[in-house]
Amino acid sequence: MNWTVITPMLLFLLIIFAVGFWSNKFVLKSNSFLEEYFLGERQMGGFILAMTMVATYGSASSFIGGPGVAYTQGLGWVLLAMAQLATGYFVLMVLGKKFAIVSRQYKAITLIDFLKERYQSKTVVILSAASIIIFLFSSMTAQWIGGARLVESLTGLPYTTALMIFAFSVLVFVIVGGFRAVALTDTVQGVVMFMGTLILLIATIKAGGGVPRIISDLAAENPNLISPFGAERTLTPAYVSSFWILVGVGVVGLPQIAVRAMSYKNSQAMHSAIIIGTIVVGIIMLGMHLIGVFARPVLPGIKIGDTVMPLLSLKVLPPFVAGIVLAAPMAAIMSTVDALLILVSSALVKDIYLNYIKPNAADQHIKKISFSVTAIIGIIVILLALSPPDLIIWLNLFAFGGLESVFIWPVIFGLYWSRGNKYGAITSMILGMGSYILFDRFYPNALGLHTVVLPILISFLGFIAVSLFTQRKTLVEHHF
Repeated sequence: MNWTVITPMLLFLLIIFAVGFWSNKFVLKSNSFLEEYFLGERQMGGFILAMTMVATYGSASSFIGGPGVAYTQGLGWVLLAMAQLATGYFVLMVLGKKFAIVSRQYKAITLIDFLKERYQSKTVVILSAASIIIFLFSSMTAQWIGGARLVESLTGLPYTTALMIFAFSVLVFVIVGGFRAVALTDTVQGVVMFMGTLILLIATIKAGGGVPRIISDLAAENPNLISPFGAERTLTPAYVSSFWILVGVGVVGLPQIAVRAMSYKNSQAMHSAIIIGTIVVGIIMLGMHLIGVFARPVLPGIKIGDTVMPLLSLKVLPPFVAGIVLAAPMAAIMSTVDALLILVSSALVKDIYLNYIKPNAADQHIKKISFSVTAIIGIIVILLALSPPDLIIWLNLFAFGGLESVFIWPVIFGLYWSRGNKYGAITSMILGMGSYILFDRFYPNALGLHTVVLPILISFLGFIAVSLFTQRKTLVEHHF
């Protein structure tokens, strides 16, 4: 065991637990357990909002999966990954003030609350909760695997033990602290991610003998590594462009990001979050993916892409600094897992249990249920993560695409199109989810595009056609 590396990581975990227990007093004192536990009583300032979006969005796939794919694909993948630059900008500009105002009017605590009030439909609520549970399980599994891989490569412990250590610490933290703890530690984690990326990028360039030398080494190994088309020339212009939908515009439909847009305190907070978030995401995404490509001449022949990041840090940095830098992916993973856990437990507790099973449950009862549901979900995810794939990024992108196909139109049309109705929303959700799963299984990358593009188009047409048709039908009925 490399204690010089592990010590700074343990210190980092201790700080995070301290924040969790400090936030717990807000959960205990709050008049509205639900609003505090799942939204932090909508008190986020600009810097915290930016960092919590960055930390929730920059997950295991950006820090461990992303560099792993960049290592195998070359600079083409860096170009593709930079579609994420405008993510925070899109989310806060599209949902922005209107979403915050409307969700306060509806007293909405989750994205599903907003959809329930807007469409007045039980089916919409059940479909939403089901899709959050289905797709976020695959996303959370990816995060647990990333965390376990990290602990495994640092400590030399077997994968299963590493998984248990990681999972236990995250679960305790989320169950104790709720959303406020998640948002505050996201801020700490966002800063750590930012610094870690810069330190590791500089160290990697130095170890490779400078950028010109690294580029000529890559070109000597395979000229495609420095082309926009990827090592095997598989990154076609159509495929790369379709990532603008998956990790750029479509992110508006991700519940874990959308909920951030209802939790800030005023418009000044939103404006500064747009600027800070865009700069920080830009530096982290560019830095991390470049590190993956530049690692190739420094550490040739790595078989499992997901281990590039930890192995590289241990090679090019002094042990203590490596520990601090590796706290960055740990931070990224923890912040994403805690956001997803809060989201899935709020879908089950708030949106299904309190709406349809026990509407007038007492606060104490809700607390017990919230804590137990979070724990049960965590245990199921651990079981799913016991047999990991080689590159976790695909699990994560599968979840992204599925959630976007289901939610993007009900959210956007729900805010901006008064004629959109529940029939349109239901059709759009069913078509989005159904077509995404079908395409993903049987026709992945149809027409050379990422699987998400066609389901988003199909659910768009379904929403508009059915809303207009059912409207005309009700108008005709009223007329007679």
